[in-house]
Amino acid sequence: MRMLPDFLAAAPASVSAPVSAEELSGFTGVVVDFMEAFGVLGVALMVAAENLFPPIPSEVILPLAGFTASQGSMSLWGAILGATVGSVVGASALYWLGHVFGLQRLRSWGARIPLVDVEDIDRTVAWFHRYGTWGVLVGRLIPIFRSLISIPAGVDRMHLGFFLALTTIGSLVWNTALVMAGYVLGENWHIVERYVGVFQKVVIVAVVVAVVWFVVSRIRRNRRRAHEQN
Repeated sequence: MRMLPDFLAAAPASVSAPVSAEELSGFTGVVVDFMEAFGVLGVALMVAAENLFPPIPSEVILPLAGFTASQGSMSLWGAILGATVGSVVGASALYWLGHVFGLQRLRSWGARIPLVDVEDIDRTVAWFHRYGTWGVLVGRLIPIFRSLISIPAGVDRMHLGFFLALTTIGSLVWNTALVMAGYVLGENWHIVERYVGVFQKVVIVAVVVAVVWFVVSRIRRNRRRAHEQN
């Protein structure tokens, strides 16, 4: 088994107990079997699916790609390349989804959603138009946002070549970190899932808090307006 860094080697057995390829089952077993069967193409397809369907966790897919590479099914750089190509393909599909629907249709939908004003859509698009470069680049490093950030890029009609360049850079950083971690850890790949999963939970909590704050503040605003009109 590969040598582990000192801080990982000292981790509790409950956290770092190795899991061999033969012991994997369920979703992880399917992912490894698919990657072993199709190699780099399998990694690209799995990561593309993860981008299109955020509930599929990248903190599982990417370390498993590194783990599969450590078993000799493909090279480490092949796994990183496949993951990055898959990320760009998935992000491009969401970009075109936003591009096709466009701002006017988005504004039309927003007008029908309770507590949402058309001005909210306009402000969001204006914010993205101003800070979209950092939004796409940094957003690729944040769970959930790494997929969804492609849609406003399409709505805002960000230059496709620029969008692809930013997506490739951000995805390469994220994918390299998680794939290499899975490769180095080998049968202990699940340590990556545990720690990245904590980061994802923090993001989800932050999103929930932001949504609750928006809903509460909007309800109060509407009640205040109704009171003033009466």
